[in-house]
Amino acid sequence: MQMSVDGFVAGPEGQLDWMTRNLDEKLLQHVNALTDSSDTILLGRKMTDGFVNYWTSVLKTPESPEYSFAKKMVDTPKVVFSKTLDKSTWHNTTVAKGNLADEVLKLKKQSQSLSGGKDIIVYGGAEFVSNLIKENLIDELNLFINPTAIGNGLKVFLNRTNLRFQKSQSYECGVVVNTYALKK
Repeated sequence: MQMSVDGFVAGPEGQLDWMTRNLDEKLLQHVNALTDSSDTILLGRKMTDGFVNYWTSVLKTPESPEYSFAKKMVDTPKVVFSKTLDKSTWHNTTVAKGNLADEVLKLKKQSQSLSGGKDIIVYGGAEFVSNLIKENLIDELNLFINPTAIGNGLKVFLNRTNLRFQKSQSYECGVVVNTYALKK
């Protein structure tokens, strides 16, 4: 999750213009390692259209520095959680409509049996991640703390949540990645 130093993951209307855009090479390597360790991407419905369309558009410009990462984002199977959609119109994306906990536990079980236990990565949005946290469905949180305070906005932690610190790494661009496990 991208997060401001004051704990917000987006502005009040979902704005993301505060995020650090000039990521350094070591941070990009970290993002790639996280992505490479997973075989499924989970998304909330509200975020899916922008996410899929952005990465698909990057594939139209092979000279883009984001091209290889965009290929991973497009090629990796995605599951969008929605109560309103009946089917996906996005490439390589399926819709999960059932109970959040049941659907995620089923995906975790499938991932372990099919890929030998590769991770499932969540790219958001805020309300979706909040629900995953509330249901205790996240094993590890990687919080990308941007060197910006935005004053107000959307949060993923809506209640007290106990976390277990695992590691922290700072990067030249000013982003600090704090990794936590949720205490179960």
